Amino acid sequence: MILFVRDLTVIDFSYLCQQRGLLGESYIVDVELHGDLDQTSMVFDFGLVKKVIKKAIDQLVDHKLAIPALSAATQLIKGEVEQVLFQSAKGLLQVASPAEAFAVIQAEKIDMASVTEFLTEQIKPLLPDNVAKLVLQLRTEQVSGFSYHYTHGLKKHDGNCQRIAHGHRSTIQIFDNGMLSPKLGKYWSERWEDIYLATAEDQIDASALRFLKAETDALNFAYNSAQGYFEISLPASTCEVVPCDTTVECLAEYIATTVKELHQLTAVKVVAFEGVGKGAIAFA
Repeated sequence: MILFVRDLTVIDFSYLCQQRGLLGESYIVDVELHGDLDQTSMVFDFGLVKKVIKKAIDQLVDHKLAIPALSAATQLIKGEVEQVLFQSAKGLLQVASPAEAFAVIQAEKIDMASVTEFLTEQIKPLLPDNVAKLVLQLRTEQVSGFSYHYTHGLKKHDGNCQRIAHGHRSTIQIFDNGMLSPKLGKYWSERWEDIYLATAEDQIDASALRFLKAETDALNFAYNSAQGYFEISLPASTCEVVPCDTTVECLAEYIATTVKELHQLTAVKVVAFEGVGKGAIAFA
C-alpha cells in the first residue's frame, strides 16, 4: 500500500554552489509512504505526516544554509560560532553563525538529489516499522513569467528568518498603469538573479569583522538577534544593499518606488513572492 501527500511543505533555504555562489531556493515537497496497514488500518495517519515529516524537514533544512561538506571548495571551522568558507566561481563566500543555521550535507554539491537523500536518511528512522519505504519528491514551482533567487536575513524576526543566509526562489510581476510589463519583470529578475539582499544598517567595515577574513572587494554584514550573532562576507558583485528591511513587504515597496522613479511612471503595482504561494503587493 502507498500513502501519498502532495504539497506537504515548501523548503525555503539557501545553498552554496560552485558556479552560482550563494543561491536562494524554494523546493515543494511531495511524500509517499510505502508499507503495510497498521492496527488502525492505515499506513500512517495523515495528521502524523505533518507532525513528524514536515516538522523534521523544517528542523533539518528549512530556513538554513545548506553546505556541501564533501566539496573541495568547502572549509568548515568550529568554534564560538560555526564558520563556513566556500570558494565559488564568483569569489570567496563566508558565513559565521550559530550551528543550527547550517545544514551540513555529506555531498560534493547541493541539488535536489543530495537534499532528498539527506532528508530521507534522517527521516526514515522516525517512522513506524510498518512503513518500509519513504519516497520524497522535491520540485520547483512551475513559473511562466519571471523569477529570481535571493538570500537574506531578518534580524528582527522572532523565528528562523533571522538566520543571515536563508533564501527563496521568487516570482515577480510588475504592472505599469494596470498592464503587466514583461520588460520590467525581466529587468528585476536579471538584476536580482542569485542575489544577496542586505539591509544598509547591517553593513559593517572589514575592520569590524569578528570571525571572518577581510577580503578586497567584499561587502560585510553582521547583527545580533535572538538566535545569536551572525556575520557574512560576500563579493560585492553578488549583493545589493537596500535602505530597508528585506521582508517581502519592504522589498515589494522598494521595487515599486524604484521602478516609478527610474522609469518616470505614473502608476506602478508590484506583486513580489517570497517562495511559493505567498508574498506582498505594493503600489507607487
